[in-house]
Amino acid sequence: MKFSQPQTLKQIASLLGIEFVGADDFQVLGMNEIHVVEPGDIVFVDHPKYYDKALNSKATIILINKKVECPEGKALLLSDEPFNDFNKLTRHFRPFASASASISPSAKIGKSTVIQPHVFIGNHVTIGENCLIHPNVTIYDHCVIGDNVQIHAGTVLGSDAFYYKNRPEGFDKLLSGGRVVIEDDVEIGALCTLDKGVTGDTTVKQGSRLDNQVHVGHDTVIGKKCLIASQTGIAGCVVIEDEVTLWGQVGVTSAATIGKKAVILAQTGVAKSLAGGKTYFGSPAEEARDKLKQLANVKRIPEILKQINQQ
Repeated sequence: MKFSQPQTLKQIASLLGIEFVGADDFQVLGMNEIHVVEPGDIVFVDHPKYYDKALNSKATIILINKKVECPEGKALLLSDEPFNDFNKLTRHFRPFASASASISPSAKIGKSTVIQPHVFIGNHVTIGENCLIHPNVTIYDHCVIGDNVQIHAGTVLGSDAFYYKNRPEGFDKLLSGGRVVIEDDVEIGALCTLDKGVTGDTTVKQGSRLDNQVHVGHDTVIGKKCLIASQTGIAGCVVIEDEVTLWGQVGVTSAATIGKKAVILAQTGVAKSLAGGKTYFGSPAEEARDKLKQLANVKRIPEILKQINQQ
């Protein structure tokens, strides 16, 4: 998430009421999670296991709970609770704004786009030309929709990320300040749910098709011309490359990458990244031919045992 105007390190530290390491006027352009950070971004880290990853990332401002040596060209924000302070920044730079109408006056809707009854369109939403939005679709604030997009009834774009920190007193929610971005020529079926990014974008690229009842987690990127069948669940931070097919009831674990032109057969569980250009089946997913051979051999076990007992 980029700020509407550049900030300084001192301004951010003052906002949070914390100490910092670096020049007062060190430029701060935005805030992001570790997998999408860019120079000028703040990233937070609160566990020693991930200190090196954060300090060596593209982020140039690290919100951290220990005073460490600051890498050259970077700055530190020293916080007792980086998770909570990251939430403070989200509240400040992307505050919740209640709706004043079913279609926000700040929404931008292109020519020849049809909005059916009972659609909700939130603040600062952009919808392109020649789109068709069916009844009871909900489009949260800041979503971006391209041209020639069709969204079927009951779908929700931009709900919060499923992202929590487990504390002794209960689950602490990481606030979502990102967006959902739908590129041109996409069709999304009925009753789908696409969570917004925590600070970045959940993206469906040009020409992809989502069936009914598909869930897409926060910050996931679905490539061009993908085909995703009903009841598929895709976790957060997944990368699905171009021309991938996911058949019905596929489940994909967080942070996995599915390579270009892969085909995932129905009821497959994707527990790790998969190379492109192959067909997969089973849970955990394996190449379909190998998996089907294994299942055929399992069926032969009673026969094999019988032969052994007769010897």
